[in-house]
Amino acid sequence: MDYTPVLVLIISFLFLLAIGTPVAWSITVSSLLTMMVSIDSIASFTTVAQRMATGLDSFALLAIPFFILSGELMNKGGIAHRLIAFAKTLVGSLPGGLALINVIAAMLMGAIAGSAMASASAMGSILGPEMEKEGYSKEFGVAVNITSATTGLVIPPSNVLIVYSLASGGVSIAALFLAGYIPGILTGLLLMMVAAIWAKKKKYNIGKGSSLKEVFKTFIDALPSLLLLVVVIGGIVIGIFTATEASAIAVLYTLVLGFIYKEISVKNLPQILLDSSATTAVVMLLIGASMSMSWVMSYENIPQEISTGLLQISENPIIILLIINLILLAVGTFMDMTPAVLIFTPIFLPIVTALGMDPVHFGILMILNLCIGLCTPPVGSVLFVGVGIAKTSIQKVIKPLIPMFAAMIVALLLITYFPQLTLWLPSLFGF
Repeated sequence: MDYTPVLVLIISFLFLLAIGTPVAWSITVSSLLTMMVSIDSIASFTTVAQRMATGLDSFALLAIPFFILSGELMNKGGIAHRLIAFAKTLVGSLPGGLALINVIAAMLMGAIAGSAMASASAMGSILGPEMEKEGYSKEFGVAVNITSATTGLVIPPSNVLIVYSLASGGVSIAALFLAGYIPGILTGLLLMMVAAIWAKKKKYNIGKGSSLKEVFKTFIDALPSLLLLVVVIGGIVIGIFTATEASAIAVLYTLVLGFIYKEISVKNLPQILLDSSATTAVVMLLIGASMSMSWVMSYENIPQEISTGLLQISENPIIILLIINLILLAVGTFMDMTPAVLIFTPIFLPIVTALGMDPVHFGILMILNLCIGLCTPPVGSVLFVGVGIAKTSIQKVIKPLIPMFAAMIVALLLITYFPQLTLWLPSLFGF
């Protein structure tokens, strides 16, 4: 094998990232340079441009702009306040009550909005000041907020699970959505355990308990928001509509809900549409660029060579999965989740399926793994959002982040080596 294209791809990509080039352009330029090693420069430009365009030509991808828009509507529609109030009545009286409220509300908000950024932004701005007022350290609040925000990317509906379905060649979106529930909830529970232990050790204040009447009242108030999950996921699983159709229904539902709550008015809509359009443009550019790099790697036989190399190291599934996890953890520190899924799924999926691993199981493992990268420098987007809202520094947040990372890694190992945690729900519904 000629290693020149591989070296050009890796060196150019890392160099462009190092000098601060946006990820999408780093991917595109490095793909172009790699193609120019093998074929004529004019043909290289044409091929990369064509692959970027055809990479976006997918009906399933239409769900992403709709889910992004529904997330914006939820963020502006007063849903976060109601979810926090409900979570407060459930766990507010336990050690580290406000931290536990943050985790539960983030899981619910992330699941409903499908966005870790939206969840981190909402929870940070609403709960952050309240935690400080109750004597919690600002840095601990940020650590809890950013790690719990990522659970919404595993718990459906999730844009990145749709991206994985595309990258894997059509793994059932309904199966992926069902598979995400137990891993997402398990991660949240482990984060809650760590937060409670940390809060007890630091002797943070404990809130007062809530009566059944208060629990019921806040539940009823949050119920319309929670019903969105039932409508969207239930409709997909039963087969009433596709994931793309479900995303459009989610937009309509959240828009009506925002008007009912009187948190959204007609004059707010242009800004909401502009914000969601800007986010969609960034995501779609990343997807197009990543699809071109995936094609270039396939053209140069890079996935096959990596697969052969890994299987030569060991044929023990435990060892191979550990190596893949370590690679993905490293990748997550410098690459955003969407391009990482699109680029590394074609590389690792053939390896794990050769070992007998279910593609649905691998998809959840990969997303959960890359969620950790969203909380780590230098490219941790959720980390930057959480730190920015709290007006603190990354250096100060690292210490309380370490035990939260440990909880996420324990969840990752459990999901990796106990496949039924992921596959039980899909198999129960016949997927």
